Amino acid sequence: MTKRIGWAIPLTMVFLMFTNARPNGDEGAPGAPGAPSIWSHAAKTGIGTAYEEYFDKQYRDTGSTGVISKVWFSITNGIVTETAFGRIDKAQIKDLQFLVTGRGFFDEERRDTDSQIEYLHTDSAGRPLSLAYRVINTDKENKYRIEKHIFTDPERQTLFMRVIFTANENGITPYILINPHLNNTGSGDVAFVDKNGLHAREGEAVYLSLKSSATFVETSAGFVGESDGFTDLKDNGVMDWHYDRADSGGGNVAMMARLQTLNRETVTFDVVCSFGSSVEESIVQADGSLADGYDAVLNKYNGVGSEIGWEDYLAGLSNLADMIPQTGDNGRQLYASALVIKAMEDKEHAGALIASLSIPWGETASAETNATGYRAVWPRDFYQVAMAFLALGDTQTPLVAFEYLDQVQVTSSTPDNLGATGWFLQKTHVDGTLEWYRVQLDQTAMPIMLGWKLWQAGILDNAEISSWYSRMLKPAAEFLANGGDVNLDYNVETVIPPKTQQERWEEQSGYSPSSTAALITGLITAADIADKAASDPAAGAWYRAKADSFAANIENFMFTTTGTFDSDKNNGRYFLRITQNQNPDDGMLLESRNGRPAINEKNVLDAGFLELVRYGVRRPDDEYILDSLAELDDTSLPDNLRVKYEFTFPGDRNTYPGWRRYGNDGYGERTGDGSNYIGGASDQRGRVWSFFTGERGHYELERMKASQEGTLSDAQVRTLRNTYVRAMEHFANEGMMLSEQIWDGVGSNAAHNFATGEGTNSATPLAWTHAEYIKLVKSLTDKNTWDSYSIVRERYTSQ
Repeated sequence: MTKRIGWAIPLTMVFLMFTNARPNGDEGAPGAPGAPSIWSHAAKTGIGTAYEEYFDKQYRDTGSTGVISKVWFSITNGIVTETAFGRIDKAQIKDLQFLVTGRGFFDEERRDTDSQIEYLHTDSAGRPLSLAYRVINTDKENKYRIEKHIFTDPERQTLFMRVIFTANENGITPYILINPHLNNTGSGDVAFVDKNGLHAREGEAVYLSLKSSATFVETSAGFVGESDGFTDLKDNGVMDWHYDRADSGGGNVAMMARLQTLNRETVTFDVVCSFGSSVEESIVQADGSLADGYDAVLNKYNGVGSEIGWEDYLAGLSNLADMIPQTGDNGRQLYASALVIKAMEDKEHAGALIASLSIPWGETASAETNATGYRAVWPRDFYQVAMAFLALGDTQTPLVAFEYLDQVQVTSSTPDNLGATGWFLQKTHVDGTLEWYRVQLDQTAMPIMLGWKLWQAGILDNAEISSWYSRMLKPAAEFLANGGDVNLDYNVETVIPPKTQQERWEEQSGYSPSSTAALITGLITAADIADKAASDPAAGAWYRAKADSFAANIENFMFTTTGTFDSDKNNGRYFLRITQNQNPDDGMLLESRNGRPAINEKNVLDAGFLELVRYGVRRPDDEYILDSLAELDDTSLPDNLRVKYEFTFPGDRNTYPGWRRYGNDGYGERTGDGSNYIGGASDQRGRVWSFFTGERGHYELERMKASQEGTLSDAQVRTLRNTYVRAMEHFANEGMMLSEQIWDGVGSNAAHNFATGEGTNSATPLAWTHAEYIKLVKSLTDKNTWDSYSIVRERYTSQ
């Protein structure tokens, strides 16, 4: 969408433009509150924050040189996008980019350049050593080139950007444009500028200041779509609005600074954006970062020499080096994934692990009111990431994360709770504020499972796990065993396991193979803790009895023998995604969700039954598991019901597998025009999810072990690596960010022109996907599934 505008402007018109320009001074910008605010493209190619060490399991300021930097940034389309300060779920910026004018054109950096991204700090093998990035954006007609180095200042609340701007012809003028979304909304902001900086605030709670080592020739503040710098330049390519503030009660504001015009030259300068509780504080932060300078700040961020930074985190991962041989790219994706999952931990609330630093389909998602999107805590995603930290050899983060979970468990003190306790909240803010309230049995089981793993690893001793059992794990196990009358806000219902209010896709109630796998595992691990550490054998016996009862009815409740997929390929016998009652053959309708109509439960396949194998509840060669694979992998099914797809990538002759969540999924782009998910459109389609390839790799590892009586050769492991690990590496984007969903090629692709196998605009990076990749690499390294449970396997599959 290059805006090449043929401006042939007479000198008299130039004179009139400047004489009619609105001057700086006391005049505020018109047009409040501006255009409705939205978020940015969710397919991030980079994220970053400073690495900080724990102090007594917390992130604490320890003096002038021990400040905790609480700034997180993201990158997409070659520009800085949502940037948070204070808490990881509190975005303060929507985007920060350059506008460029020249002879006959006006360009917007994110639209009108070809962008490349790479890691700024790597080892000799190209493995990233920090979350600092080099972004190179080149004008589509090669009139200019913008190179940016992006990271944060570990000692301040500052986003730091080194800019190397090259003009390949005369008369190239760059402008810096920033659109604040303070306190996680794009409404209610006030902007004000002076000759040295661009500033914004929301109320008196948070302030932003953008400064530069380059000279600001002119500055202006305005309301987006009405009086902002973009609207000004788009009109005629000239900055002829000069407002010193945009207030009028606040709104969706933007600030712009014009830099010196360039004539076939390269200039290097720094841009910083800093935050504080007052404008004076945010300016001090910015000035301090500029004074320290590029080299000093970057070295601290990276952890070069005696500085503590990302190099130190990687060096402390005791399993990392041994895992490299089981990657397909010599460890590049593994290092990136290790950095990414650590970056998605809050620092105000240590241990709070979020799902993603993005708002799904952000550029069509309203930012008028506060919304977390995926910048929130789900205990299920949380568990996957904590287990990945353990796989890497990080023993601190999963312990801090485990102890954090106490904040998101329902107790008698939970606000508005009038019912059962012990279960874990569906979705919360990082400070524990309740957001979604449904009961998902797997999310209540997984904290127990994580606690057991930490105990088995020696990270928690007997006394510590006994204390946590009494405080957190026994109440959870009691709920798993007995259920209860839930009465919290809008959720008023009696939950009787193994029926769950919602399964792992948060959309249906009933009897779910994946939920039940976690339910049984949670009870068996709780029983082990009760017996061996907590001196509570009666409870342990009860938990085992309940788990055995649930395990005995898995096939009775969830496996159909009269399935609709009965053909030459399939025998009509398979696990369902979920059943509404205890009869999997009655064809009850699943509820309409995400725009898709209600549908016979026997028409809906998913891979959740493989969790029964992962945790050890069923053998990989169990007849019910094997029967279900045929339907799950049937690529001849209609696209709406089909789950498995295959992908190829340039330069690689192999074909790689991927799977959707389930048939009839509507959580994805529309098939009619390829546009974003909007909630209720009937032509929406859930795409292939990247981490299912990792889940399948774990299953195939177990199946191969079973066929070899537990012993795998290096050649067999190599086969698994070259299929499942390599597939996930291909699914990553150029910044090595792994997505939630990838484009499967079904329906129109007009809106985004995704390549098949490319991450979509749902959410990237997804912490769960990075975690699954790490766990798969660890499993192949060990020749054993990393997050399996020996006591479960021994109880249910040893015969």
